[in-house]
Amino acid sequence: MILKIILVIVTIAYPFIVYFGLTHFDSTVVMFFMITLLTIKGLTEKQRNARKVIFVAVLGVLVIAYFWGNQQGLKLYPVLVNAAMWLLFTSSLYAKQSIVERMARLKEPDLPESGVRYTRKVTIVWCVFFTLNGLIALFTALWASNEIWLFYNGFLAYVLIGILVITEWIVRYRVKHRA
Repeated sequence: MILKIILVIVTIAYPFIVYFGLTHFDSTVVMFFMITLLTIKGLTEKQRNARKVIFVAVLGVLVIAYFWGNQQGLKLYPVLVNAAMWLLFTSSLYAKQSIVERMARLKEPDLPESGVRYTRKVTIVWCVFFTLNGLIALFTALWASNEIWLFYNGFLAYVLIGILVITEWIVRYRVKHRA
């Protein structure tokens, strides 16, 4: 349980750890530390889709680091996570149930057709979000200063995710009560 909590904190604090590490240590040390923690997180993750996202991102970091250096590999991790999430959500649009529908059915197994249509739209919204968020993360990793990269990927991206979650919750509440 303690390991799980530590790994969640490390995942959320990833940009801060990378920024601190790159300003105080050699990038190889930071790369080894972060890849080790992310691999442990992937190995201990119970949800299959979450494991896929983590391992795709870790593999991507290693490939990028090999070709363009450790710092670029570390800074592009948020881009790879967004790309993996986009792929997960987008591919679910071609499955029998979208990923948001599967989550909704955990709470409401007999989801009406209107709910299925709504969850499909929400899945599309998340796909658009992951696209835009990933592009901004890419811009900050390639062309912005480390401080701007940290601000966006360590703070603003989380605020935007929170805004999207709260907005969706409000819209869902209104849609359900209107029906």
